[in-house]
Amino acid sequence: MKSKINLPNLENCSISVIGLGYVGLPLAVSISENELCKVTKKRLRRQVIGFDISSKRINELLNGYDKTNEVSSKKLKKLTINFTNDQKNLQKADVFIITVPTPIDDKKNPDLYALKNATKMVGEILSQKRNKFKPIIIYESTVFPGATEEICVPIIEEYSGLKFNEEFVCGFSPERINPGDKSHTLDTVIKVTSGSDEDSSSWINNFYSSFISAGTFKASSIKIAEAAKIIENTQRDLNIALMNEFAKILEKLNIDTLDVLKAAETKWNFLPFKPGLVGGHCIGVDPYYLTFRAQKEGYYPEIILSGRSVNDLMGFWVAEKLKKEMKSRGKVLKESKVLILGLTFKENCNDMRNTKVIDIVESLEKSNIKIFIVDPYVDLEDANEKFDNKVYSEFPKNMKFEALIVAVKHNQFVSLKKNDWKELIEDEGIIFDLKGIVPRDLSSIRL
Repeated sequence: MKSKINLPNLENCSISVIGLGYVGLPLAVSISENELCKVTKKRLRRQVIGFDISSKRINELLNGYDKTNEVSSKKLKKLTINFTNDQKNLQKADVFIITVPTPIDDKKNPDLYALKNATKMVGEILSQKRNKFKPIIIYESTVFPGATEEICVPIIEEYSGLKFNEEFVCGFSPERINPGDKSHTLDTVIKVTSGSDEDSSSWINNFYSSFISAGTFKASSIKIAEAAKIIENTQRDLNIALMNEFAKILEKLNIDTLDVLKAAETKWNFLPFKPGLVGGHCIGVDPYYLTFRAQKEGYYPEIILSGRSVNDLMGFWVAEKLKKEMKSRGKVLKESKVLILGLTFKENCNDMRNTKVIDIVESLEKSNIKIFIVDPYVDLEDANEKFDNKVYSEFPKNMKFEALIVAVKHNQFVSLKKNDWKELIEDEGIIFDLKGIVPRDLSSIRL
C-alpha cells in the first residue's frame, strides 16, 4: 500500500510567488517579513522565492526599486527574498503561488495565456523534483468559476505526471490588492481561501492566517472562492454604470449629478457610488470572465453586459460632450489645445492598465485637437511610448488651453487653488470636471 504524502510544514517551508507585479510583490514581501505566526505566535522559518519572467523586473527588485511604488526601496533591501527569473530555483519550493495577469483579449474574452504558461512551468518543475511533501499550488489570479480545477489542474497533471489530490493539491485565494491604496492593504483586508480537499483547505487557510492580521474566510470550495472575486468587482462595475447612465440623463435635464448624489446620500442605505471612467485590471475586466462562463452555459447576462457597455463607452461620451461644448462657444477644434489631467486608471497610483483616458484622447484626436496630458505618477518613458510624447509630469510652462479635462483625482490636482485653474485656461476656456474638484464657478461642465 502506498504511504500517504504529507503536506509541507506550515511554519518551515519554501514558498514561491510566481509573478511579481502589483499582486505578487506585496504578497512575497508580506510572507517574508512576518517572523511570528499571527495566530499561534510561533516562529516562522519560511524561505521565499520571488519569480518573474522579466529579467528587467528582477534586476530592479534586486537593486531595491519597485516601479509599481507598492514597496519602498528601504523595505526591499532589508528582505531576504530570493528574486529570480531562473526556473531552476523554483525546484526548492514546496508551495507555488501564482499571481500572473489574467486580462481580456480584443474580443473581451478571458486571456489565460500567462496563467496557462505559469501552470505548465510549475508542472514541469514538479516532474523534475523529488517531492518530500505533497506540493501545494495556490492561484490568486482572477479567473472564472471552475477555471482552477477544469483548466489548470489538467495542465499540472499532464506536465508533472502527478495525480491531483493524491500527489499534489491546489487552492484559490483571490487577490484583493488595490493599487495605490495605503489603507486597504494585504494585511488589513480579510483573505478568502479555499483548497481542493479538506486537508489542503485547512493548510491554505492557516497559511494566510499566519501573516495577515485581518484574518481569513475559508470558502467551502475553490469555485465559491473564484466566484466571490468576480462578484465583488462586477457589483462595483454595475453600480458605477448606473451612476454614469444617471449622469447622462441628468445632463439632458440640466441637473447637476453631484448635487443630486449629495442629497441622496443623506439616506442611511444609499450606496455612495460616483460616475466616472472605469479602467484598471479588475472592475473593467472581471465581469467579462463571468459573462464568458455564463454564455458557455447557455445564459446571456443582459444586465452585466449592459453595464459593461455603458462604462466602456464613457470616455468617448466625455470627448463628444466636450467637443459639442467647444463648438457651441465658437472654438475651432483643429486649432484647439486640450489639457487632460491624469492618465492612470485611478488616483494616486502609477497604474495605466486599461485606462479609459485613452478613449478620450483618441476621440479628441479624430477632430485634430492637440492633446497634452499631465500625470505626476506615471513612468514618463512608458507613458510617452504609448501616447506619442504627449505626457508631462508637470504643467507645461507658459501655455494656456482652450479646454481642460480633469480625468483623475490625483492629490496634486485636488490641491490646486482657484488662480491655479485660471492660469491653465484661455479666456472663455472650458473645464470639464469629471471628479468634482474644480471650484463650481470655474467648471463649465461637471460629470
